[in-house]
Amino acid sequence: MTVESRRFAVTLEGNATTRAFVELLPASFDMVELNGNEKYAKLPRNLPTAAEPVGSIRAGDVLLYGDDTLVVFYEALRSGYSYTRIGRVETPAGLRAALGRGGPRVSFSLP
Repeated sequence: MTVESRRFAVTLEGNATTRAFVELLPASFDMVELNGNEKYAKLPRNLPTAAEPVGSIRAGDVLLYGDDTLVVFYEALRSGYSYTRIGRVETPAGLRAALGRGGPRVSFSLP
């Protein structure tokens, strides 16, 4: 995952949602701020889901909300919402600063 010019390695989940997400790559999204803890973007198509209440969200979680909304969390929190896991930023230090206050362009690609 690349935010502006900063790269973050993401460990991917082994599920149908993640496989469908990988089929979209490489891809870039203009992310939108929400709640002071996450950025999100609508995907170009719906992905298969296996949503479940996650309870605890960690900084660096990359999740799918519904079947078409990619979410990158930069703050840890408790949540009653259901998500499908896509992956997790391996080292989220600096993620909040990289994502900034506005709507950054975030790119996803395979190595």
